[in-house]
Amino acid sequence: MTALQRLRHTPAGLVRLTVSDHMIHECLWPRLSPLLKKYPDIKVEMSQQNGFVDIVEGNFDAGVRIGDDILKDMVAVRIAPDIRFVVIGSSTYLAERGLPLHPSQLDKHDCINIRLSPTGPLYGWEFVRQGENIVKKVDGQLTFSSIYPMLQAVKDGYGLAYLPESSALAGIGAGHYCRVLEDWSPTFTGYHLYYPDRRQLSPALEILISLLRYP
Repeated sequence: MTALQRLRHTPAGLVRLTVSDHMIHECLWPRLSPLLKKYPDIKVEMSQQNGFVDIVEGNFDAGVRIGDDILKDMVAVRIAPDIRFVVIGSSTYLAERGLPLHPSQLDKHDCINIRLSPTGPLYGWEFVRQGENIVKKVDGQLTFSSIYPMLQAVKDGYGLAYLPESSALAGIGAGHYCRVLEDWSPTFTGYHLYYPDRRQLSPALEILISLLRYP
């Protein structure tokens, strides 16, 4: 009976999450790794999709997105600090093409785009400074569906890219690229784990939420 009671209260089962590539690398995996070692009966499936996904239709237990993008009928639990987006370029590229001082000057630059979903539009670069908000559509030779090949393309001198600052810090520190339009860089509400407000949470998802909760 004691063994059965212990088994009943041991979190177990599969948790299916829809997440972006940046969330996996920068936010989820560093914290999930020790959790999974502690709870070997919990299984986690992470479906990497940068665009918005209907978690009910997709049969996901939860999703992870920037807090500003979560629908109102969802329960949202903050799991990360605010996230800052920056424009970066290699020193070689900037020496050849010059340094843009205003988002409007991006028209004269090669910009590396990202399309978050196969049928969606190209992502507009968002800028904020002293109450002025700009969403800039940019153009260039390359478009990706993930931020990590964008980093390599910037390093190789193919143009400017707009992405989470945390993903670029190592390369900035190593001198592979520099921040551009830094005084226009916006900060967004950090990542939240979200799920339908009427859904009964599994013990595995409850444990995951309790250990990921920020701060």
